[in-house]
Amino acid sequence: MNHRLALAAVTLALAAPAFAAPPKFNVQDFSTATLIDKAAVMAVWNEALSKKLSKVYAPSKWGFLSQVEGGFNGAKVCVVTARVTMLPVAGKKLVFTPEKTSTTFDAQPNLSQAQCTELATEKLKEAVQSLMSGLVKT
Repeated sequence: MNHRLALAAVTLALAAPAFAAPPKFNVQDFSTATLIDKAAVMAVWNEALSKKLSKVYAPSKWGFLSQVEGGFNGAKVCVVTARVTMLPVAGKKLVFTPEKTSTTFDAQPNLSQAQCTELATEKLKEAVQSLMSGLVKT
């Protein structure tokens, strides 16, 4: 066998794990669709779920749940609550026995629907960051 080819194969085999995607955690979302869409929620989670976290908490044993609720009240105030929870996994399902939970909330008057959605995304990011800060050191 050609030595260069063998060296390239070994190098590629060793480098592949460095570029592999982080393990997939089970993430369930039960947010109000008119306030925040699933794509925005998953973007926040994908940014937060790291390889470092998966080394401490195995994706086969732990998952996450998020819920962003709210909207406009009668006084046209945008009210948002974002809750995230770390839950154990049994098989392929999350078991509602919270290990860690973080909740953030805010209320702001005179916002448009787009601004209220932006506020909801920010509150979700804050809740996820708060939860992650208690799980792994950055």
